[in-house]
Amino acid sequence: MKIPHKAHVALVDGERFIVMRNTGPIFEPRLELVAEPDLIPTNYSAGVRHQDKVPEGFPTVSSDLDEFAHAAAAAEWLNGRALAGEIDQLVVVADPRTLGEMRRHFHKELQARIAGELDKNVTWTTPEAIAQVIAAA
Repeated sequence: MKIPHKAHVALVDGERFIVMRNTGPIFEPRLELVAEPDLIPTNYSAGVRHQDKVPEGFPTVSSDLDEFAHAAAAAEWLNGRALAGEIDQLVVVADPRTLGEMRRHFHKELQARIAGELDKNVTWTTPEAIAQVIAAA
């Protein structure tokens, strides 16, 4: 996948949210940290549809709700930056569940600025490894 020069890259999972920027060319990206916002998840209605009874031994529903609320908070943060004109192009990289929840909360203005999406969990790896994963997709 191409990462446009100066495009923002949002890395999200159920616990962590990192915003980076490509300072390299489109086919040889170099990612630099822009922000690691401290989100306050408030949208717990995000995971309401996921409140089925969970068998013993599986993750609790409350942890799922926390993850979905975090995804919604990340989407809202990105929406705010897009509406303020601070994000021109964006690549979103998130695990499949988080990415699916985030899509439900993307503002149309942010959707228009998304240059690509990748359903991978890479929030705990190095910027170089992240750039390679995205470029290889």
